[in-house]
Amino acid sequence: MAVTGRPTLRDLFDESPTPHIAHPPWTHRRHFYVATDGSYRPNSGGLGVVIETRDGERVTRLSLPDVAPDNNVSEYRALHLGLDVLAHRAPPGARVGVLVDLDDLAANVNNAVLASDHPDWKPPKPISVPAGSEYHWRGIRARIAGFEEVRAASIDGRENPAHPLANSPNEYKHVNEQPDRCVLPDPLGFESEQDASYLPPSRFEGQAGD
Repeated sequence: MAVTGRPTLRDLFDESPTPHIAHPPWTHRRHFYVATDGSYRPNSGGLGVVIETRDGERVTRLSLPDVAPDNNVSEYRALHLGLDVLAHRAPPGARVGVLVDLDDLAANVNNAVLASDHPDWKPPKPISVPAGSEYHWRGIRARIAGFEEVRAASIDGRENPAHPLANSPNEYKHVNEQPDRCVLPDPLGFESEQDASYLPPSRFEGQAGD
């Protein structure tokens, strides 16, 4: 279960903006949440991944060393890794909440989601991918297409639970030794009448509907 006193990924997601997409109250609950972060330092970067179910139970954590040409590429690599791992753990039809601390990456993910629903596959706004990230962006889009529904939230890097995993892969390498788990969330439903009637606070400022 979630650690007492520490917000679950679902809590962070619900209180964070989702660029280009506002959630009606019946769709803001996901089955799984994945937080990723990439750290760039010359010859000593890292990738961090945290995956939880909607009820706050941890599925996995990863903390891997990585060398990228810049921070933007490392962020795309981290999300590609996280979605690959989740795709092997989640059942078909999973609805996924993504948490990243790079605003442009969150916006690109949501643009790609909206483009997949457009008859001409046109995103509402142009998608610009940092040089060196093209391969990882193709992988991210492929994984997005494999889930039933995806939304990306932009969170503060200081609140990103994947941040320490990305910044100190040598310190956290023990998390990679944890056995694989296939954790399924509790059945999706509303915990209260308020959940079914009102948007989370961040959703009132959205510019677009589902």
